[in-house]
Amino acid sequence: MIQMDNLISLAENVAPPQLYHYNRFLSATVSAGLAKGKTIGQGLDEMDRIADETLGDDFRTALAGDSKEFRESSSSLMFAFILAVMLIYLILAAQFESFKDPLVIMLTVPLAIAGALVFMWGADQTMNIFSQIGIIMLIGLVAKNGILIVEFANQKQEAGLDKMRTIEEGNASNDIPTCATIVNGFVSSEVDLIMANATPALQAAVAATNTIPILGTSVTEYGVALSISDFSGTVGGNVSGTSDLAPLDQQAAMVKELFPDAKTVGILYCSGEANSVYQANVVKECLEADGLTVNIFTFADSNDVSTVTTSAVAESDVLYIPTDNTAASCTEAIAAVTVPAGVPVIAGEEGICKGCGLATLSINYYDLGRTTGEMAVKILKGEADISEMPVEYFQGPVKKFNKDMAEKLNVTIPDEYVAIED
Repeated sequence: MIQMDNLISLAENVAPPQLYHYNRFLSATVSAGLAKGKTIGQGLDEMDRIADETLGDDFRTALAGDSKEFRESSSSLMFAFILAVMLIYLILAAQFESFKDPLVIMLTVPLAIAGALVFMWGADQTMNIFSQIGIIMLIGLVAKNGILIVEFANQKQEAGLDKMRTIEEGNASNDIPTCATIVNGFVSSEVDLIMANATPALQAAVAATNTIPILGTSVTEYGVALSISDFSGTVGGNVSGTSDLAPLDQQAAMVKELFPDAKTVGILYCSGEANSVYQANVVKECLEADGLTVNIFTFADSNDVSTVTTSAVAESDVLYIPTDNTAASCTEAIAAVTVPAGVPVIAGEEGICKGCGLATLSINYYDLGRTTGEMAVKILKGEADISEMPVEYFQGPVKKFNKDMAEKLNVTIPDEYVAIED
């Protein structure tokens, strides 16, 4: 018998209870948590650095869990970004039928991304799924604004505007403080000419500057708007423009022409609009000269329109509404009262007539705007001195009527009246 000690030697050692494999290789798992103020990206970068310094070429590393998802999302972000840029460019190229315009629009994208990254750095924010979504949304918004600007510029060029000439626009939406802010911005920019649409805009422009030329349009009466007691047709100074004032005596005569049996006329307007006050007073004198009884009904703002209109229809056979901005914005509310009551409205302009009126002595606002533009060209070219330019009035107003309103009120309109087109 041969003893085992003669054949083998025994040695005691420590070994793991089991061996772990990953991708058929023996593996070891390293788990760690983030230190305060550190990101998962910084942690992974540090792990890669230590692995490069410590592990040999026969070692491999792999990520799992949140670390793996982070790396995969980061790589997919770049792919998604490049794909999105390419798709946006191709869509814009097809829309504008140009390869140049999309490039102009896309130039804003790097600036937007740079701004977002600077903000994130300053606010100590990390690149995570939420910030990635925010950056993608930012790219979309910037691209949309770029599209609008380029499209606006193309339209202006198609209209014959010089590329090197700039037009600034501002819409106050009938808000006086906003109007003043816009005009002050124009003055600060030292524009060559201010064009003011409607009386509030003209008043704000006049209050802001006495040196920059100001052209008003759709201003009913310049003497009233600018408190000129002896207005003779020429404002003087740095102001001129065009007026949308139709012959008020002819508008008043329409009441007798269409409703010869009417006895009482109510004049409805906003008390805060100086031009409306002027028109109402002139029309009142003309109507009273024809033997009609005239009552004045005024509202302070749009909140009072329905209540005041209800009072007016109760005491009037016919209503007259002058060219009034507040009334123009409330025609639906006015019609809701006048139509059931069967009281017709003679309007000072076509827009009000189309909304709630029966007839008007209409002017063409397109032609009026064109006239204003021609005056602007003369001023900018130095061909005319604005201080000597008289206010231009629309020539040849046309009698028009609202066909739908005539049918609702069962009123027969003379043949000389032209139906307002929809």
